[in-house]
Amino acid sequence: MRKLGLIGGMSWASSAIYYEKINRGVRKRLGGRHSAPLLIESLDFEPIAEAQARGDWESLGEQLAASARRLEKAGAEGLVLCSNTMHKLYDYLTDAVSIPVLHIGDVTARAMQAENIHRAALLGTRFTMSEGFLRDRLKGHGIEIAIPDPERMAEIDRIIFDELVLGETLVESKRTMKTFITNLDKAKNEAVVLGCTELVMLVNPNSNVLPIFDTTTLHAEAATDWILGEN
Repeated sequence: MRKLGLIGGMSWASSAIYYEKINRGVRKRLGGRHSAPLLIESLDFEPIAEAQARGDWESLGEQLAASARRLEKAGAEGLVLCSNTMHKLYDYLTDAVSIPVLHIGDVTARAMQAENIHRAALLGTRFTMSEGFLRDRLKGHGIEIAIPDPERMAEIDRIIFDELVLGETLVESKRTMKTFITNLDKAKNEAVVLGCTELVMLVNPNSNVLPIFDTTTLHAEAATDWILGEN
């Protein structure tokens, strides 16, 4: 198996999902008591969220690059960034290290192409929904992307930052997200992309009116494939 480095903590709740899914994936493939060889650097999300809010992306990019270099030096043979929003700074990682960095948008697009999806709605933080770093990556694979209206966008962002990153899942927010997804179906979208690693805590991919592509699960599955030399 190849050793994978995880840059997490953004938030710790979604990083825990990565850790569990990757290890379960390895055990399922290999059986017995096998688990994944991982190196994890978990960052403090409070100052990161503050820097995001004030638009200080350069310092965040430098922080991620330093983290990537530490993991490479410690023996990581590949990297996964456990955050959709921070993929805005993906190039900082690839410029900092000589090992591969698995992009969350690429693995999500491949899964959508396999299901013949051409148009999907993207849900995530306000940064992910309103900016092009993930939308353009998906469009580069031939997938047309729609985003919610500003009011819904603001509510989804609030749920993520005020609830999910703290590990909280409220019944009212689950109902809100289900309503939003139902409206997206009426807007002729073929699928929904959960473009925030925490959203799977709130949205059940198997019980909605539209196919749900959970980027966290897809990224973790691709990481498992890579560890086992299958990708």
